[in-house]
Amino acid sequence: MTRQRRVILDELRKDKSHPSADELYETVRKYMPRISLGTVYRNLEILSELGEIQKLEMGGTLKRFDGNPKKHYHIRCMNCGRIDDAPIAMMEHIENEIDGMTDYKIFGHRLEFIGLCPDCFDKAAARW
Repeated sequence: MTRQRRVILDELRKDKSHPSADELYETVRKYMPRISLGTVYRNLEILSELGEIQKLEMGGTLKRFDGNPKKHYHIRCMNCGRIDDAPIAMMEHIENEIDGMTDYKIFGHRLEFIGLCPDCFDKAAARW
């Protein structure tokens, strides 16, 4: 693994905010000032293809990245876009149920919870 890719992966795994490539680029530049945004994008794509990270395409055009490659669910704030891991176990049994009820061959599923993060909820509640 190249030094650039290792730094990108290490910083992503430290960052639990599910950053965009641009946000991660700003962090990585602290350690590698000469790295380009394009290099960060390319390495994130490669790391995603290798199964080292997850590329999240959730409710919008901005892709975010997760340093945890294990299957898990996410919660997205519908106001500010914050993404957190959902603290529940994967429901893999539903894949078998759906597979048996349809002609589809099921390979996986995605489940996204949406709501208001604590900060946005507090701001909204103050206006009520």
